[in-house]
Amino acid sequence: MEAVAYVDINAPLVERCRLGDRRAQAEIYKRYAKAMFNASLRITGDYAEAEDVLQESFLSAFRELHTYKGDSSFGSWLKRIVINKSINCLRNRRLQLVPLAEQHDGAASEEALTPGEQDDVQWRADVLRRCIQELPDGYRLVLTLYLLEGYDHGEIASIMGITESTSKSQYSRARKKLLDLAREQGL
Repeated sequence: MEAVAYVDINAPLVERCRLGDRRAQAEIYKRYAKAMFNASLRITGDYAEAEDVLQESFLSAFRELHTYKGDSSFGSWLKRIVINKSINCLRNRRLQLVPLAEQHDGAASEEALTPGEQDDVQWRADVLRRCIQELPDGYRLVLTLYLLEGYDHGEIASIMGITESTSKSQYSRARKKLLDLAREQGL
């Protein structure tokens, strides 16, 4: 079987960025800014900090574009920069992880939504977003990386410089705290 190289649909645009093309940089920014801002906001929990992280991430990406090898999508490479800068932002805020303790909770049951509940769904999503923002930094970071960004506990442990069991414990506690906050808000 022959190996097939990954081809990023943004490769021509990225190549123009490498050559210093400002229009190409603006186009890359336009394509990725919203998603990268949202990823940073979920991690930092602060709108202004997420904006700063976004700008720093794009500056770093354009400055370090020569290190992008093209073996994954440009979006994945950029997202890693955003996540690392978001984590550094939290560390600068003196991120404190909650001490380890064996604590597990059951999974919350999910209700099937019926047609016509769009307003209710929007309300629930807004409440859930606010509840996530209320989580302590350590909880929010692990929950976001695992649940929303799709990293496994081994990857989270590597990113954050913690053990895999700490990541699992933080995630478990974050879920429990999130459920408690959501119940307080009427979810």
